[in-house]
Amino acid sequence: MSFGDHLEELRRALFKSIAALFIGFVVGLFVASDIIAYVQTPVTNTLQKFYMRQAEQQQQAHLEELAANDHQSADQQVVTAEEMQKSGLIVSEYLIAPDDLRRLIQEQFPELGKTSADKTLAVENVEKSKSAEEPRTLHREDFVRLRLFQPVEQDARLRTVGHSTMEPFTMDLKVALISGFVFASPFIFYFIWEFVAAGLYRHEQSYIYKYMPISIGLFIGGALLAFFFAFEPLLEFMFWYYERTNTQPDLRLSEWISFVMMMPLGFGISFQLPLLMLLLERIGVFTVESYWSKWRLAVVIIMVIAMILTPSPDPYSMLLMGVPLVGLYFGGIWLCRIAPGRRLESPGDLLARRS
Repeated sequence: MSFGDHLEELRRALFKSIAALFIGFVVGLFVASDIIAYVQTPVTNTLQKFYMRQAEQQQQAHLEELAANDHQSADQQVVTAEEMQKSGLIVSEYLIAPDDLRRLIQEQFPELGKTSADKTLAVENVEKSKSAEEPRTLHREDFVRLRLFQPVEQDARLRTVGHSTMEPFTMDLKVALISGFVFASPFIFYFIWEFVAAGLYRHEQSYIYKYMPISIGLFIGGALLAFFFAFEPLLEFMFWYYERTNTQPDLRLSEWISFVMMMPLGFGISFQLPLLMLLLERIGVFTVESYWSKWRLAVVIIMVIAMILTPSPDPYSMLLMGVPLVGLYFGGIWLCRIAPGRRLESPGDLLARRS
């Protein structure tokens, strides 16, 4: 084929790829909201645990306060922290003035105050006269403490928030574009492969057929490891710092969605290590013996790369990436031994053989 024919084939491949991406984007628009809701699952689960721990600490402090004030009969009727955890309940405290509480009860249940209506009226007249003579002061100990229980899954603090008007809309488009690329990726790769395969020999095409499924499997495995095993330990570690500094989390939607997309991508790319080792061994940069002899240095380099590719500063996500990569490193050595194909001689090997 002439150079112009090659350009025409490339144009067709790119046009079909862009058309497939557009169709995938349209499909992604219909499922983007569901995807956003689903990827917030690790955040919701970790926030539930975070606020449940706070509620248990508050309830334990309340029980200790009752015990210190010799409220033994009340202590027996108060819900324990363990029971709150089993029931998935959190508690909020509110203060209400006694006279307001008494007035509300009398308005809602007037039959309860009929027997002591005169006494109540006299007390109110005394209080009104006192309030007319001197300004009223507020003291916390004068209020009645109301403790209201709520299921933890109904807590409004479990939701990620948006800090701009267009943020939900832009996140919806961003997720639709990424999910559309995922949906269209088999077709895009096929169209590109059609263009590339025409210029390859048959034995070169066989390498693609053998190693491309391995590459895709490693990428998907790394992405799944990040989503299902790395997110919650990472969030647990970060929320531990919130507890340590006595601050409350307020997670932003765009930051979390970007984090969800970047971390699986970093895991998937790093899991290509065995194929990269095979390529370097086949072109003569390294040998199997050098891989074995330098494994300690390789472990250090792997941990540094894991620290760079994980977007969070915690050690848990680095270990969740680094430990599997160490296993994949030794798997790459095994792959170099059993994989078909002839190792190319490096210039150093050629000089050594001639000498």
